[in-house]
Amino acid sequence: QVQPLESGGGTVRPGEARRLSCTASGGTFKFATVAWFRQAPGKEREFVAAIEWDRGFLLYGEIVKNRFTIRRDKAKNTVYLQMIGLEPEDTALYYCASGFVGSDYYSDYTRYDYWGQGTQVTVSS
Repeated sequence: QVQPLESGGGTVRPGEARRLSCTASGGTFKFATVAWFRQAPGKEREFVAAIEWDRGFLLYGEIVKNRFTIRRDKAKNTVYLQMIGLEPEDTALYYCASGFVGSDYYSDYTRYDYWGQGTQVTVSS
């Protein structure tokens, strides 16, 4: 069973950058789709980005606004979320999820079987 393991969260100032990592613990992401979601207190879970591990298909959520980049490193069995131009509105718990998800459903969090514990990103001056 693959368990996504997130890291890289922390506190940054507005305008700064941060990179999150998601590693497959206990397995591999092969054949899976790996996605990032985020959730702020009192708000719905939001889709951030997804990548199909084998072919590299990408999808970004509208909230990204061309500021985030998702990529994979097959040798390290890791997916990264590079974030730039962070704003206070980006403050949330960021989750990594994986599953065998078709491209029509990348942004549907109910389609993902495996979830990490989340890593907190706080953007504050």
